[in-house]
Amino acid sequence: MERVKELKALLPHLKRFDIPLIAMAKDKNSTLGSFADIFLNISITKEACPLNTAPTSSTTLTMALGDALAVCLMRYKDFAKEDFASFHPGGSLGKKLFVKVDDLLIQENLPIVPHGTKLKDAIVTMSEGRLGSAIITKDNKVEALLSDGDLRRAMLNDDFSLDCKVEDIATKNPKMINNHNLLASDALKIIEDNKIQLLLVVDGEKRLKGVLHIHKLVEAGIK
Repeated sequence: MERVKELKALLPHLKRFDIPLIAMAKDKNSTLGSFADIFLNISITKEACPLNTAPTSSTTLTMALGDALAVCLMRYKDFAKEDFASFHPGGSLGKKLFVKVDDLLIQENLPIVPHGTKLKDAIVTMSEGRLGSAIITKDNKVEALLSDGDLRRAMLNDDFSLDCKVEDIATKNPKMINNHNLLASDALKIIEDNKIQLLLVVDGEKRLKGVLHIHKLVEAGIK
């Protein structure tokens, strides 16, 4: 009842400020209907409830008509996804449209090893980095990426040795991007499409700037 009282108290002020009012009700002569500039009749003959008591058909009609009005207004105002995100920046759509690669970039304590590093030493760096990979560089540029998968496949070879050079079993020319302003959602799609966990972010000369890990993107609510 308190909400009804608050609504009744608000209606005269809406009219005083010439705010157009579209009302949905079952009675045009009701308080709400009498203040409306446009009245939409949502009266029903019977509720779906077997006792014809619980609001069922009436609530469904109200929601359907409200959704229809909202869609019409969105089209009339050319309301785009960017507008939606502005009003809901913390929601999934807001994150999808606003969060960039730079916002989630991991840049500290990266598991980097130089070209020529022995595999056994690279494994230590990979374990300490906790990203499931080791990044191999040569002349300060990304050369290869050693992943858990690379290591497991190498261990199946008869000539496997922990003393081999890390680049000999690593993935050459791993997936990289150099667009720091790329949307995080687009970066996630690259990760998913390529079935990888770690995406390297570099500059135009392939110098490492940071990495994006799929777990970080998921934890941030990027979908």
